[in-house]
Amino acid sequence: MKRWLRCLCVLLCVLFAVVPSAGARHKEKAPDKIIFIPHDNRPISDKQTAAAVEKLGYDVIVPPENLLGNRQDLGHPDELWQWLDENAKDARAAVISSDAMLYGSLVGSRKHEYTEEQILARAERFTAFRKENPKLSLYVFGSIMRTPRSGEASGHEEPGYYRNYGADIFRYTALKDKSEVEGLTRREKKEYAFLEKLIPQKSLADWMGRRAKNFDANKRLIDLTRANDFNYFVLGRDDNAPYSQTHLESRHLADYGKDLGKTRYQAMAGIDEIGMLLLTRAVNDIERQVPFVFVRYNWGRGGATVPSYSDEPISASIADAIAAAGGMAVTSPEKADLVLAVNTNPNGKTYEASDRANDGTAREGTKFMASIVEDYVNAGYPVGVADIAYANGADNALMQELKARGLLFKLRAYAGWNTATNSTGFVLGEGMLTHRMKDDAVDDLLLTRYLDDWAYQANVRNVLVRQLTWLRGEGVYGSLDSKREAVESRARRFLIRFAEENLPPFNGLADLTVSFPWNRMFEADITLGK
Repeated sequence: MKRWLRCLCVLLCVLFAVVPSAGARHKEKAPDKIIFIPHDNRPISDKQTAAAVEKLGYDVIVPPENLLGNRQDLGHPDELWQWLDENAKDARAAVISSDAMLYGSLVGSRKHEYTEEQILARAERFTAFRKENPKLSLYVFGSIMRTPRSGEASGHEEPGYYRNYGADIFRYTALKDKSEVEGLTRREKKEYAFLEKLIPQKSLADWMGRRAKNFDANKRLIDLTRANDFNYFVLGRDDNAPYSQTHLESRHLADYGKDLGKTRYQAMAGIDEIGMLLLTRAVNDIERQVPFVFVRYNWGRGGATVPSYSDEPISASIADAIAAAGGMAVTSPEKADLVLAVNTNPNGKTYEASDRANDGTAREGTKFMASIVEDYVNAGYPVGVADIAYANGADNALMQELKARGLLFKLRAYAGWNTATNSTGFVLGEGMLTHRMKDDAVDDLLLTRYLDDWAYQANVRNVLVRQLTWLRGEGVYGSLDSKREAVESRARRFLIRFAEENLPPFNGLADLTVSFPWNRMFEADITLGK
């Protein structure tokens, strides 16, 4: 009897004294830490991307903003390496921009003055970092230098000579690319020779020399992937075209890394959204999830659409983005974790959100697209909308239709900013995460996108552009300078008015602030009080 009682006492001690309760275990466990080094400090690249993962309870650690590059400050690669070494020890995963670590930032990758030896030496630091952190899951993304169509399109983010000869350089490299793919006509050969003489040799040599450094560095990063220093590596190509130097280099780099397969390495369209995709992949790997994605396009050209700023059909870009984020495409919505509704124009063209035609009037395909979204939502599917009928802002007609049908906050994700691949990649990454989020967290993320992509990019920005010349001081669209404070004040008032007219009432509107971190109107940092 005594022996039985003693055993019972021991058992009770084990159950109630030694083993903590489920609640106690939950309290003791710190959130998993993920290192994130974006390629610059733009809100969409930096804090808006990190916020999506933080909503799931992860501790996303980002370097101090003074270490991240911007349009004027090209970044601090050596200081970033030091910061990474100091902060990586207890992290589960790291998502890192190679542009930041090699050149300082995305803009730095285009305008730096580093030697090839300096760049490759920084690339080699990844090998030492891997040895010091063998259990850390490491996801790296970089860029193939873009080829803007003109100096105006470059946004002053290329060397100075590009403003004068950008269009000529673009055409020169487009012909160079075409000559490798299908050959040139006699007229095109003459044009190529003419451009070679027209563009100053010093400028052309500098442009191609910068690209050679970038190309060699990207080859080395592929080698590091092959050596298992990276769990996954992505090279993005931004502001691209079917024929361009960017497309040419991408073809060669894809061939260089073809032995790795898409489970280890991809060269894909886009760049600003890749941080979101790889953070999603990191979370999916940690949680051992493979989200299923079903994609549905508007009628017409649909997935065959080749958007502006891209060199391939949007269906190919979306397939690459799903793979990069660690998901899997499925052919029906029944088992999908995300139904992605893609708002393309039936004619296969992409327009600019600043066009006068983007006035909210329903166009061919608008109601059909809204009905697609409505049908999937009503069927209980988790729906994300990639709004790519227009570049650099939302489709006002579609948004008004979604608003009228009460669908805005029944979605699980939305994006309609910058290029088509930026939008599709971002909404895919975020959408894969939101099916594990609480509704309030999803609504917060939707509100961020509606205020930025719909309210500001497609509407308020256009009003401010027209009023800019009225304001006192010196400043233009791409460099606000002394007009900056006045533009920020007007932007705040217009955004509040837009939200009051188009979005459900929410707390924090009175505390809404707007700033322009890059001293230009293209991107705004919109924050709400909580």
